[in-house]
Formats: sequence, structure tokens, C-alpha cells
Amino acid sequence: MRVGIVILPEHRWWAAEPLWRMAEEYGFAHAWTYDHLGWRSLVDKSWFDAVPTLTAAAMATSTIRLGTLVASPNFRHPVHFARELTALDDISDGRITLGVGAGGLGFDSQVLGQPELTPGQRVDRFAEFLELLDLILTRDTTDYSGTYYSAVQARRHPGCVQLPRLPFVVAANGPRAMQLAARYGSGWVTTGRGAEDQESWWRSVAELSLRFAEALAEQGRDPAKVDRYLQVDAAPVFSMSSVEHFRDVVGRAAELGFTDVITHWPRADGPYAGKESTVEEIASEVLPEI
Repeated sequence: MRVGIVILPEHRWWAAEPLWRMAEEYGFAHAWTYDHLGWRSLVDKSWFDAVPTLTAAAMATSTIRLGTLVASPNFRHPVHFARELTALDDISDGRITLGVGAGGLGFDSQVLGQPELTPGQRVDRFAEFLELLDLILTRDTTDYSGTYYSAVQARRHPGCVQLPRLPFVVAANGPRAMQLAARYGSGWVTTGRGAEDQESWWRSVAELSLRFAEALAEQGRDPAKVDRYLQVDAAPVFSMSSVEHFRDVVGRAAELGFTDVITHWPRADGPYAGKESTVEEIASEVLPEI
């Protein structure tokens, strides 16, 4: 089991840099940031872009893997994003993982004044986004004409440090998105389904895990070669509410076959309200055990 941590892109860099350094020093396997233009209750608070944040984090660290949780087609185009990812992969010396999803509802889907998409249209767009991004990152030149995206002689050169391209970790809960995760993903990440209590949430996670196994079989993928990530703070109880609770969460995720769990750096208030001292305790007591 590997443990990762999300650091929200909300702090000025003088305050954020120590968090990224500590994530590496504490022994977390990977560190992530959100890819939003504004997010939920924090939409009127300080917020920074994911790409320059990860660029700075790559320069401040040397071993920890870094990534987006998750990149959004709501405001990104594969042609330009491929260039950004290639640069990130180069600057980090091959430590970038692309977490990518279909793009949620809310501020990101409204701020550009675009028409609201139906759930089916969002998955259609997501399929094009993944296909075109994969093509650009693996072929010398790409021409593409789709409903949502087009490309004319898009170049790959110099290509990613990681070959054939940086890994995709695809967020998916629904059946069509799971097929995309099984096709394009080096890993799959889920938040489970919304629930009012812990046990209901864990039951949803178990159900989704079984469905993803079926999707892998349909795509002819070897389950042993596809990592499974669980965003454990989608549960009703914050994973870092205590060391004991975190240890239980990791154990239950492992029992369901997950290879990785992702928690969040505690904040002074919600969401993810907690104590930073708990991070240090988990780093010293739990991470060495797993």
C-alpha cells in the first residue's frame, strides 16, 4: 500500500513550499493538487493553478511523485495541455502522474460561459480528451477532428521522460468512464459514492472495485498491472481525524484490493479540518508499517 496526500493550491508559495517538502520528508509516496479554477466552498478564497504549482513543487522536491487530482476537460484543451504535461514531466525528471477526470459540475463548468453538458455529453467529451491527449503524447504528429476537440499537426517532440508517456490515473465511477479508465489508465481512482455514514460509503467502494475489475476484463487488461487509488476523504469522516482512524482506513482499502490511498493535508477549517500534528504522527507511526 502506498499513501499519497493532496495539498490544495490555496497558499502563497512561501507558505505552500514547506508543505510539499514535508510531504516528501515524511515519506508519502505521492503528492497531488486539485485542478480547478475555483472549488466549492473555497471559490471565493485564494486559489492558484495546478500546472505552475506542480512545477514549483517539482523544483522543491526530488523523489516524491507529483500529480493532478484530477485534471479537468472543463477548461483544458489536449493540444496545449500536452505541452504543459511534457514540460512538467521534464522538469520533475519523470515524476508526474496525470490524474484526469470527466470534469464536474459547478464553478469550473460555468465560469467560461459554456453551455452545460449532460452527463452523457461529459463522458463523450472525456473520451475525446483522453484519446487525443494519448495520441499527442505518443505520436510524432497528430491530426484529429472530433465533436469537442480538434488538432492539426500537433507535435510531440521532445516527448515525455517517461515512456511511452507519463502515466494516466483515470477517475471513474460510472460504467462508460470505467471502460475509459481500463483502456487508458495506468491506474484508476475513485471517490466511492456519496453516503451519509462510513459503512454505506465502504459498501459503495467495494461495489465499484468489483465493477472496475469487470471493466479490466472486458478490455483484456491484466489487473496486476493497473493500480487502484482510493480518495479516502470522500468518505463522511476525514481520514486524518486520528491516527487510529487513518490506520483503519488504510487497512480496509487494502482488503478491497487498492494499491494506493490518497488523503488531504489538514486545514484549519473545513473542508478537511484537522491538526497538522496528526500528519507527523501518521508519518512516524503508520507509514513505516506499510
